[in-house]
Amino acid sequence: MTRKTHWERIHTAKEPQDLTWYQEAPTVTLEMLESAGATPQSPLIDVGGGAARLVDHLVANGYENVTVLDISSVALDQSRKRLGSASETVQWIVADVLEADLPQAYEVWHDRAVFHFLTDPDERRRYASKLYGALTLGGHAIITTFAEDGPEKCSGLPCARYSPKALHAELGAGRFRLVDSARETHVTPKGQEQRFQYSMLQKVPC
Repeated sequence: MTRKTHWERIHTAKEPQDLTWYQEAPTVTLEMLESAGATPQSPLIDVGGGAARLVDHLVANGYENVTVLDISSVALDQSRKRLGSASETVQWIVADVLEADLPQAYEVWHDRAVFHFLTDPDERRRYASKLYGALTLGGHAIITTFAEDGPEKCSGLPCARYSPKALHAELGAGRFRLVDSARETHVTPKGQEQRFQYSMLQKVPC
């Protein structure tokens, strides 16, 4: 089964609020965006944003240059339907981030729980290269993965787990500066605890 087929099936089988990673208010992400100095004019991409609610908060807060990328067309359609006419202010891209032809450079790259599914070293290198190429110099990446004590699998797939230091090293300590990090214990819709780590990195010259 291809990666795309897997995620289309997941999003077709369940409503967004029933998915384990569902989060009504992305509090830590929004705090990091503010800390990064993001403004409503900042070009921002939400990688793997799918049916998640970050885009709702960005639109409500007046962000004017938001792109949401996801491999699942079903997930993106759910977000478009939820936002209604406000969805017209967002650019939607159906693609695998490793293959995507991104239309512009971004001041902020957000990824909650995509990178930790990349268990192949070559895919991680491709992701790191894509990330570095897509960010403006001085731009920020806010990347959330399972923490070192987080789950080893999610949605039937194995996951890599990281500390902020390990994630920084994986993405390239010579390309990025680790600016901030945080931990969060996420409670799934079924009441199970999942431990995440958030890392904010800034692109530097290499």
